Amino acid sequence: MKWQRTINGALARYTGFQVNRVGKAGQAASPATSPASAPAKRQDSPFRPPADPETDRLLTAPVFIISPVRSGSTLLRAMLNAHPDLHAPHELHVRRLRVEFDTSLAERAMAALGHNKADLEHLLWDRVLHRELVRSGKRFIVEKTPANAFAYERLAACWPDARFVFLLRHPASIATSWHEASPGKRTPEEAAADALRYMKAVQRARTALPGLTVRYEELTADPEKIGHGICDFLGVPWAPELLSYGTPDVVTKGLGDWKDKIRSGTVQQGRELPRPEEIPASLMDICRTWEYLA
Repeated sequence: MKWQRTINGALARYTGFQVNRVGKAGQAASPATSPASAPAKRQDSPFRPPADPETDRLLTAPVFIISPVRSGSTLLRAMLNAHPDLHAPHELHVRRLRVEFDTSLAERAMAALGHNKADLEHLLWDRVLHRELVRSGKRFIVEKTPANAFAYERLAACWPDARFVFLLRHPASIATSWHEASPGKRTPEEAAADALRYMKAVQRARTALPGLTVRYEELTADPEKIGHGICDFLGVPWAPELLSYGTPDVVTKGLGDWKDKIRSGTVQQGRELPRPEEIPASLMDICRTWEYLA
């Protein structure tokens, strides 16, 4: 009866049990409906390289600066953006752009074309970056969002011809700068722990991918020499504009550095390196890995 079905449904929703009519001998009763027996949520589709790179990708050889937070990536992107061939916009966070299927029919339709969800997201990322590059009138785009360090495998799969520049800085300097950026948000100890997550991700990327390693301390001490090396790596001619890059077009907290050093429009000397006794214990191993400690 209807009222019995209604009560039984409510019982199943709130207790995980339901009442079933006893069947004939040897006939099993219907299994109870419970959260544990519900179908598992489908995992996100795996990412993979483009099936047809010439058709599926508009961008050619994008450049990704893989770096921790507070490592000088805004300075480097401002310098590279001054190059007539390189467009380095503010942090774009494209890896956070998502595609969803509103219906199973939409998912089936895309599957029939050979696309899974990750494929469609890659098409979206590529289109967003390509539009930005075309509007700039330059040849290559440079993307420097620090969180890209956590997605290096997917970036390399999305753009098989991508180039990677790994930007390092003394880990203790990174931690100090990260604390100073929002002193009310995190303690020095919390800043060191949080920044270390980024450093470990950058190190994993450096181990897995080919690329050029640049150190912030060397960049600020001799920007012309390091700038030449970066241009050689990217296959573009040297441009003296890198040394006096002017005021970046975006200096907004959350989209890059916004401090006076960046606004100055020229490369400023970095802070003195911390003494060994000033390095937090949690950062000693990464300091050795990055050869800031013997």
